[in-house]
Amino acid sequence: MTDFHRIKRLPPYVFEQVNRIKAQARANGADIIDLGMGNPDLDAPKHVIAKLVETAGRPRTDRYSSSKGIAGLRRAQANYYKRRFGVSLNPDTQVVATLGSKEGFANMAQAITAPGDVVLVPNPSYPIHAFGFLMAGGVIRSVPAEPTPAFFPAVEKAMQHSIPKPVAIVVCYPSNPTAYVASLDFYRDLVAFAKRHEIIILSDLAYAEVYFDGEPPPSVLQIPGAIDCTVEFTSLSKTFSMAGWRMGFAVGNERLLAALTRVKSYLDYGAFTPIQVAATAALNGPEDCIAEMRAIYKKRRDALIESFDKTGWKIPSPSASMFAWVPIPEKYQALGSLEFSKLLLEKSDVAVAPGVGFGEHGDNFVRIALVENEQRIRQAARNIRRFFETSDRTLHNVVPPTEPPAGSTNLAKAG
Repeated sequence: MTDFHRIKRLPPYVFEQVNRIKAQARANGADIIDLGMGNPDLDAPKHVIAKLVETAGRPRTDRYSSSKGIAGLRRAQANYYKRRFGVSLNPDTQVVATLGSKEGFANMAQAITAPGDVVLVPNPSYPIHAFGFLMAGGVIRSVPAEPTPAFFPAVEKAMQHSIPKPVAIVVCYPSNPTAYVASLDFYRDLVAFAKRHEIIILSDLAYAEVYFDGEPPPSVLQIPGAIDCTVEFTSLSKTFSMAGWRMGFAVGNERLLAALTRVKSYLDYGAFTPIQVAATAALNGPEDCIAEMRAIYKKRRDALIESFDKTGWKIPSPSASMFAWVPIPEKYQALGSLEFSKLLLEKSDVAVAPGVGFGEHGDNFVRIALVENEQRIRQAARNIRRFFETSDRTLHNVVPPTEPPAGSTNLAKAG
């Protein structure tokens, strides 16, 4: 397999190493508390499921569907953008339904990338943001993930030192994995940057409705003129707990979406029509289910911070997304995020996502997903606390002592 050109461009899948240990532990009877994969455990809204059941089996619904999505679904997404962001979209030319935002992002990369094209991608970032372009033959240049004033000097420098000139910049706020949230002021500067350098903005807004404190996260398309150079990706996966339904959207610039539509027309026929009809019902229907989802994740976030604090592991409080981006405790940082994640799984039956899987700049962190209930989160904290309290005695060959003897060197990682 490693002889194939595109496969050689992909590094080993970091998360698979943790998944193998997790599967083996479960096979041996362990009760693994899985805070690793961002896979929502909440149920899809009842009215959405009812619409799916009502539609399935009707005449013509088993046939191929348009790859860009049925007209009613695209209108529903346009109405959502108008209602939520005050952004007007033409559902015929500025909205494309995708098989989840991940597929849309990957096919957009295929549509706009020539061999050797440079793309600016945050590091750390969700893997498809980089590897979609790598698989399309592009080259990645890492830029900061955090939307602070330091972001723009860094991306200006990246523009100056990239040959050829970058064709696009990727942003993701609220961010997976870091939970950073951008402001409209940040987006205003981003649009000005993109227009000055004549590059494309690709914005991942999959977590737009998962927020806990303050104002709802904005869309970059709220900035006047942003649609001239921007495509934004959203998803029903987290908003309506419909991850397995694989329903997302790309919206924005007509020319870019026409390119995406053409690529998709060669690759797929669109989602199963009853799923698209049910997704339409989700977007057009009552929003109390979204508020309930937010309230559940907020309670889980608060339980995570409170219970893990008792272990001595301080967790920065995310204001949005369904993740916490957590520095590895200083005592274990020398292990790196992959070895620490494997150790946590083996010694405390708790799975987290190693930060290095999101880029090398994430190696001092792990991502913790709010995908278990409050009771299970508190149980995870108790398991971890027991592990931390005994690690000095049980991990002397893995974790360097707190006060190493004079002249000693750091011990090698356990094999």
